[in-house]
Amino acid sequence: MAERLSPPPRRVPATATNPTRLAYSRADAAKALGVSTDFFDEHIAHEVRAVRRGRLRLYPVRELEIWLERSASLALEDR
Repeated sequence: MAERLSPPPRRVPATATNPTRLAYSRADAAKALGVSTDFFDEHIAHEVRAVRRGRLRLYPVRELEIWLERSASLALEDR
């Protein structure tokens, strides 16, 4: 008997009440990557470009994606 696969999760379309995020705060960026804010500060933040306005720092989603792709390829090179 063939195993049934569940359908992929549906993406919520961007609307005026639910806009697509272009950048994350430090806490949200850490959460999106699945790490603590302390880990993000110590190991990731210095490698990712950020938008700074006063004390606010925003981390663009694309920058986090680029960091993730670059870091994943580095991990494969260590083997």
